[in-house]
Amino acid sequence: MAKILYLVHRLPYPPNKGDKVRSFHLLKHLAARHEVFLGTFVDDPDDLQYVETVRAFCADLCAQTLQPRMVKLKSARGLVTGEALSLPFYRNPALTHWIAQLAQAQAFDAIVVFSSPMAQYAQAVQDVQPQVPMLVDFVDVDSAKWTDYAQAHAWPMSWVYRREGRKLLEFERATAERAACSFFVTEKETALFQSLTPESPARLETLGNGVDADYFAPVPQRASPFPAGQTPLVFTGAMDYWPNAEAVIWFAKEVLPALLRQRPDLHFVVVGRSPSPAVQALAGPHISVTGTVPDVRPYLQHAAVIVAPLRLARGIQNKILEAMAMSRPVVAASTCVQAIDGVEGRDLLAATEPAEFVSQIEWLLQNPAAAGAMGAVGRSCVLAHYSWEARLSGIDFHLNRALQEVHRA
Repeated sequence: MAKILYLVHRLPYPPNKGDKVRSFHLLKHLAARHEVFLGTFVDDPDDLQYVETVRAFCADLCAQTLQPRMVKLKSARGLVTGEALSLPFYRNPALTHWIAQLAQAQAFDAIVVFSSPMAQYAQAVQDVQPQVPMLVDFVDVDSAKWTDYAQAHAWPMSWVYRREGRKLLEFERATAERAACSFFVTEKETALFQSLTPESPARLETLGNGVDADYFAPVPQRASPFPAGQTPLVFTGAMDYWPNAEAVIWFAKEVLPALLRQRPDLHFVVVGRSPSPAVQALAGPHISVTGTVPDVRPYLQHAAVIVAPLRLARGIQNKILEAMAMSRPVVAASTCVQAIDGVEGRDLLAATEPAEFVSQIEWLLQNPAAAGAMGAVGRSCVLAHYSWEARLSGIDFHLNRALQEVHRA
């Protein structure tokens, strides 16, 4: 059993959004095998109630409250220091002090970083214990995400996002070079990082996402949240995440009107916490915006079709895996489908342009037997390829190898 410092940018519970799903299951995986010391942030007041739940997995825990408005102002210091704005955003003296004290009291065997900005805290350990290996779960190439944002915004935000992409890539490259191994959620993201850092000798691996198929499973007696006579198209996701908000706004404006001309009984249901004012403004006769719901599964199970028209998101989307686990037919953006270990046209459907989304959704609605069969096959795909235990076992090999290399040194 090793002593591991686990650094996560957001409290890994409850697992109600993509990054928290992955970071929580990684915490469970590590805690089942090792002694875990967790340093993290709470960026949502509602999550404070879960700190003790997370503590049960840890030998020790430091969870600092993150006030988004204050840290956004603090992150502007990066414009003066010449660093990525993401770094001062997550820089916290209390967390640094806690880690430095731990490094004096504990002989760590490894540091596991989740999300690249948290790698700045590893130095507090390595200053005292320079031999401790660091493994980094980048998940996605965040620098490329900021560059994508720049292309979708006007000046001055396009300049800010483009600068963030460039500066964060510099930090990501330096972090990967220091790491014993770096992980990305898909082969495509791994290849992208390799292409952006061709001179780097870093060790890169793919560590895919999973889904809890026992939790996300259809149950016959589960009641529908939808009124009788309504044909619901459902999108799920944290609605304070800009790519999710952009996706539902785009779908509501570019796809839904064409579908309604053919099927006036359709209703687009946006399910997820913290919808932005622009998303809330979509609500009307044919669109519902639920905000936080106690359980997303009824909305998934009783949807006619799950839609995931994400045009700016990167990597594997947990929302798609969860919908497939619930045996529902899915129509998703082609880039999202390419990230999934499934067969397009059999396990789920892909689309890019509005007319493609209309065609794919209409086909499923016209062929309910085929839609049901696709949902069943999609669940089989998840069961075969996406258990968390199988996916996260990949980190064990590299963690053990890093520990062996340190012991030989």
